[in-house]
Amino acid sequence: MTYGLIGLCCLAFLVSPLSGFHPVYGNGDALLAAQSAYFERWGVIPAELTGNSPHALLTPLTALFVHGNWLHLLGNLLFLYVFGAMVERRMGRAWFLLFYLGVGYLALFVFAAVNATSEQTLVGASGAISGVLGAFLFLFPTTRVTSLFPFLFFLPLRFPAWIVLIFWFVLQWLAARNAGAGPGVAYLAHLVGFAAGFLYAWVRYWRTDRVGDQTAATEGERQP
Repeated sequence: MTYGLIGLCCLAFLVSPLSGFHPVYGNGDALLAAQSAYFERWGVIPAELTGNSPHALLTPLTALFVHGNWLHLLGNLLFLYVFGAMVERRMGRAWFLLFYLGVGYLALFVFAAVNATSEQTLVGASGAISGVLGAFLFLFPTTRVTSLFPFLFFLPLRFPAWIVLIFWFVLQWLAARNAGAGPGVAYLAHLVGFAAGFLYAWVRYWRTDRVGDQTAATEGERQP
């Protein structure tokens, strides 16, 4: 399912006027107009979403597969590729898909509610993928992942997931506090998605993890 979501995001971008592969959209002002219309058709506009328009209620689903540029697409899908598969194996394919879409919807709705008068279009799978990161933090906190940190000269180093993900969350929180001074990135959606993913994993799995830990401890005690 993780690879299927990655494939759908890639396909949606490649057939869009954002990829640069389709001369039918023209160039210059014509291309900009096509891109603007594409965002308005498939993205979330908070002012419309909070207005309870039947059509607007479907846009969070389509917005999860729309990305603004190559960097936006590749950055999101890298996180989904690294963290998605293990969460999917733990949840199962069907539950993982429902979780992914549900957290994505929640992140977009909360952002729209907080910015109810905004006419700025919101696109991207960041909220849903942030939910995957939050679930990963609860389910696999000590798993080591390879990371590139600017202050460490982008050296590929392996850290426990809890260090990487808490660092990422703090960066999103700091950026959200200064969002008015930066680019139009929905940092609030990232924070909501991450928190929702962590809480969902905690509520659903803390009992089973506890039972598993007790079983392992019991079996360990039986070893000579």
